[in-house]
Amino acid sequence: MKRKSWAEARRRAAPAPPALKRTRGAASRAAGGEAERRQPPPAAPETCLRIADRLYFAILCQKPKSGAANTHYFCIDDELVYENFYADFGPLNLAMVYRYCCKLNKKLKSFSLIRKKIIHYTGFDQKKQANAAFLIGSYAIIYLRESPEDVYRLILAGSVSYLPFRDASFGTCSFHLTLLDCFHAINKALQYGFLDFNKFDVNEYEHYERAENGDFNWIIPNKFIAFSGPHSRSKIENGYPHHAPEAYFPYFRKHKVTTIIRLNKKLYDAKRFTDAGFEHFDLFFADGSTPTDTIVKTFLNICENAEGVIAVHCKAGLGRTGTLIACYIMKHYRMTAAETIAWIRINRPGSVIGPQQHFLMDKQAELWTEGDIFRAKLKGNHKIAVTRILSGVVDISINDTRSRRTIQKDTELYSDEDETNCVTQGDKLRALKSRRQAKAPTASPLTSQSVPRTKTVLR
Repeated sequence: MKRKSWAEARRRAAPAPPALKRTRGAASRAAGGEAERRQPPPAAPETCLRIADRLYFAILCQKPKSGAANTHYFCIDDELVYENFYADFGPLNLAMVYRYCCKLNKKLKSFSLIRKKIIHYTGFDQKKQANAAFLIGSYAIIYLRESPEDVYRLILAGSVSYLPFRDASFGTCSFHLTLLDCFHAINKALQYGFLDFNKFDVNEYEHYERAENGDFNWIIPNKFIAFSGPHSRSKIENGYPHHAPEAYFPYFRKHKVTTIIRLNKKLYDAKRFTDAGFEHFDLFFADGSTPTDTIVKTFLNICENAEGVIAVHCKAGLGRTGTLIACYIMKHYRMTAAETIAWIRINRPGSVIGPQQHFLMDKQAELWTEGDIFRAKLKGNHKIAVTRILSGVVDISINDTRSRRTIQKDTELYSDEDETNCVTQGDKLRALKSRRQAKAPTASPLTSQSVPRTKTVLR
């Protein structure tokens, strides 16, 4: 069966979905009334969509009765929960996607459920509906090898709509991230090898994402780590655990990190990294702002010439860090800005904030063109490359003296002091993350080797 006809064929070939009782709430809404009109639409409680032979996705107003002979219901709404900063509510992180897939595979292969339809249901909370749809849609892409468009079309059947995701900023949302963006991100991550659950260590992910254990995440395996900025010494400040540079050395060396890029003000001496054998670069721009073209080009050049893994940080390792890593992904993998933001947030929730989202949208075409030129050069097609360079795209070298002076001039527009005596966006985000993950820290947690090694391999 061709991919393009998958969703249509599912609807034509699917037997009647399991009968769902019309609830009292549904009957009440049918009668009208102002209070009822603010509730989910009447069709919501009866929505049941077939995903695969025995797999269904349903939106129900109340918990279904258990013990049915031919159906097995399960819900993750209160089990896999997004930890928000402000009004953000998803998408759920990579560890939760993994745990969901593990759970669903186990149910589908269970001998006791072999004759039953497996129905993942969600409640009337629209935010939880979006995350539930994201999980089952991701499963269909990863394990059923379906296209993002077909999966998205299927979960929209029956006139169901889902809230778009938003950023972790405080205030009005000005950029919507759709489920389709997230599905494309998952699909491209599979294509490019960013996502491989046979190699994914969920326990390590959940350990090191915690503030007391380093607060870092891989964005691209063997290429990029995004982490919260180190401090001059390990300490707890305003409830947030800071880590000295030395705390990261064992993990970074073990995982072949060669380069550190700092985007925030200097809270530690770079020599502590360079003396330990790491390259270290400073590309400072203000918290919550967008980088200059010079900073973007320099960042890309550093990353393209680095021999090992690059670890990038700002203050919280979310806004500025996610924005520059996104530039690299867009240039070298031709992913859209929305797909890239989705992938980075799935790995490191809260990344890319406010105007940084629109900045990436505006940079997309330019970065795609630069990526085409870069790949053309690698293939030796110099004629095309030179033509495009002469049309306005300028290469930059990190070894060029003039370029270094330009970088220095740009970064002097901002002062380290701008972030010294005030609480910045990064401070607030770190404090929020620390409070929601509140847990008694262990001794030297970042260098601890006590991460559980048990892992389930999904097949």
